[in-house]
Amino acid sequence: MEPRDQALQTLYELDQRQSTAVPKDLGPKARRLVIGVLEHRAELDAEIDAASTNWRVDRMPVVDRAVLRLGAYELFHERETPIAVVLNEAVRLAKLFSTEKSGAFVNGVLASLSQTRDSRAAVPDAN
Repeated sequence: MEPRDQALQTLYELDQRQSTAVPKDLGPKARRLVIGVLEHRAELDAEIDAASTNWRVDRMPVVDRAVLRLGAYELFHERETPIAVVLNEAVRLAKLFSTEKSGAFVNGVLASLSQTRDSRAAVPDAN
């Protein structure tokens, strides 16, 4: 199973159980992604809420929410991954595990977030 697929499955299961206990049997990349999403969840949810129109994160289907959190985490914290790869993979996961409409929704939200990522990169760090 691909690391993103494994990470998505784990995030989905943790959300359903309202747990943060990361399974020990995850591969290294999937584990890094899951832990990153969990550590930055509040920040990611705020970014997703701001970028999504008419949908709050807590009202989204669980799969879509997990895909968006994973994609947002990669956009903001795995910056060596090209934006196009993050968007393509997120849309693939949404279409595979949710609905065709979810693919378009995920693409729109993450495309908006990718512009936020670019503007953050352009602003020098104040420290």
